[in-house]
Order: sequence, then structure tokens, then C-alpha cells
Amino acid sequence: MMGEPDSRVNLKNLSWEELEAFVTSLGEKPFRANQLARWLYGRRARTFEEMSDLAKGFRQKLGERARISFLENLEVKASADGTRKYRFLLKDCETIESVLLPEKGHFTLCLSTQAGCALGCKFCLTGSRGFKRNLCAAEIVDQVIGVQAALSAEEKLTNLVLMGMGEPLNNFQNVVKALEIIRSSRGLHFSHRRVTLSTAGIIPEMEELFSRPHFVQLAVSLNASSDEQRSQLMPINRKYPLRDLLAACRRIPLARREKITFEYVLIKGVNDAEEDARRLVQLLEGIPAKVNLIPFNEHPGSPFQRPDDDAVRRFRAVLMASHFTTMVRMSKGLDIMAACGQLGGSLLKTY
Repeated sequence: MMGEPDSRVNLKNLSWEELEAFVTSLGEKPFRANQLARWLYGRRARTFEEMSDLAKGFRQKLGERARISFLENLEVKASADGTRKYRFLLKDCETIESVLLPEKGHFTLCLSTQAGCALGCKFCLTGSRGFKRNLCAAEIVDQVIGVQAALSAEEKLTNLVLMGMGEPLNNFQNVVKALEIIRSSRGLHFSHRRVTLSTAGIIPEMEELFSRPHFVQLAVSLNASSDEQRSQLMPINRKYPLRDLLAACRRIPLARREKITFEYVLIKGVNDAEEDARRLVQLLEGIPAKVNLIPFNEHPGSPFQRPDDDAVRRFRAVLMASHFTTMVRMSKGLDIMAACGQLGGSLLKTY
């Protein structure tokens, strides 16, 4: 059973300015916020007692007024390909999943921003489970910290992708605050080039977030080459159709050589024909773009199937002939239900 709510301030929910203001409200000098941030994000402290360079009186005040959150790691599943799926328990007994992806010489972590998802995309297992709630900034940041703490000294986490459970831009304020902490030199200090946010195309929030150049990288989950097709797969398209979405993408200020990534889940007999690829080329005309093709990852209860390799090659060839950088994303973690679109299979309450 859950205990009484903790009314103390969760320090990892505070922006830098808020953390500094909180420290000064306790009668301390502003520079103490720097020390506190180093303990929270650099040394991953879980208690104030660990903070040995803070005066005992300051630590006592912190213990009375504030708390340090962390996520309980319920389970880690390891794939034959080196992928690891972490299932974290939240304070209200909901669970979320994060996926650690092995790359050459480093790791990428796929973060969740919501427990469940309200968008109901037909090819996504998370969406079929429905929406539970938004994550707070601390719960997003604590996924990074929790996985960092589990890595060996030789394992380097260098890249983050907000592509896990949930639509990040439907949790706008918490995601923005989490990203500020993730990117800050006083926080987790990830370069904007190594943090990517994926959205189904929530246009107002997308434009607001990406009106700030060099904030994070943008990936748009497209998955179709016509409104009819996309509305069937992604109900959000009825609110934000392709014409409006791609017009918004054209308005986003990009740095030189920077591109928007368009993700396209290939589904056998649905959106994997060469005709679809030719329409996609027309849709993306004039946008600095690269395309990630994702052969559908099958899961129980889904009517969809993965396309055969020849269909994937033909689709990619059309895009490449039109000079779009096009990658086929090799699915990782299939054997542990950790691949794209498979998260949330164990989204059950634990008491």
C-alpha cells in the first residue's frame, strides 16, 4: 500500500533558477546550489547525509524541507543482442520502461515521458494500454540517473532519445524542464546534438519547443504518405494533418547541416509499397530530412505484420534515388519486447 504523500520539495523537479531560489530561501548562499547540484546529478546522491561538504545545519534543513527522488528498479531484462530493458516503479505504483541500446563504443537510452499513452497509434503496444498519467520532470531525469548508476565504469551513456512510452509534447512543461536539467552543465550535461525528441506531430508544442535553436534534435513519427492512411494508423492526424505538420517542419529553424529525422514504420501491405515511397519523397520535398525506416515489430494482439526484406529494400531505394539519407533501423531487443512500439507490455500496477 502507498503511504502518506511526501509534501517536501523534490529537488530534481526544480530548474536551476528554482534550485538556487530554494537554497537562498533556506538562508544559504547561492553558491550552495552548485554544490547541491553536483551531488544530485554528478555523484547521484540518494541522501543528504552523503553530501559531506555541506554543513550539518544545511543538511538538516534540506532533510526537513526537501527530498531526493530515485526510481526503484523492479526488473532488468537482457536481450541476446545486448539491449537491456529497465522496468521502474513509480511512487503511485505505476510502472514505466526505459531501454538501453548498445551502439559502437557507447550506449543510447530510450526514455519514457508518460505512463501509457493517449494517442492510440494502431501499431504501438503502449497506445493499446491507454494513458495513465504524465511523468514529472524528476521521473524523466531519474531514468537517466538510474541507468547510469547501473552501468560499469567502462560503459558510456552518451545519447538520449525521448522515444519510449508516451508522447513527449503532450507532457510539455515537465519534458521541457527535464530537458533543461539533462542538458545543463550543472545537471547531467548532455549535448543538444545527443538528445533527440520524437513526436507524433503535436504542432503548437513542437513549434514552441523548436523555436529555440540548438535545444534538442527533432524526430517526427510519420508512418504514412497520405492523410487517409495516416489517420487510420495515427488518430492524431485528424487534428494535425500531414499538410499542416510538414508545413510546421519547414518553419523550424535548423542549424547548418542539421536535419529533421522522419520515422516511418513499415507495415506489410499497409504502407510499404514503392508508390508509398514515391509519395513520401514528394511530401518531404524542400525539408532538410533524413529517414529512419523501421520494419514493424510484431507483438501479440496486433493485426499487422513485418514486411519482407525485399519490400524494405525497394522502399529504401526509392528514397535514396531522390537523395534522402535513409537508414533501416535494425530492431534491437525483440526477444525481450524492448523494440520500437513494443513497450508497455508489462504496464501493470504492483502493490
